[in-house]
Amino acid sequence: MAIPSGSGTEVLRRVIKNGVTDWVVAIDGVANHVYTILSIICCNQASNGTVSIRIDDGVNADNYILDQAPCNTAETYVWNDKFVISGTDELDIKSSQNSDWVITYIDQDWS
Repeated sequence: MAIPSGSGTEVLRRVIKNGVTDWVVAIDGVANHVYTILSIICCNQASNGTVSIRIDDGVNADNYILDQAPCNTAETYVWNDKFVISGTDELDIKSSQNSDWVITYIDQDWS
């Protein structure tokens, strides 16, 4: 994606995914968008398990930023390091047990 030179919009958004037990696309990127991820929160609703986060850039499908971090029964895992995905990148999340997720991010639209 080229560096934007025109006007665009910047919107604060959130995604909620309930009952995650396998890989799920949390943010499905769109061309000419930049997504700044602010926080990812996972609450484990079931027994002891793990959580994973990856970025699929369409070239190297498994760009893990978190791989099988422990998240025990009734615990909450918080990822609050900011990072950016852009264009058609996907942000994927996974739980080994039934978990609820909340992702907050800034969506910059340069289309």
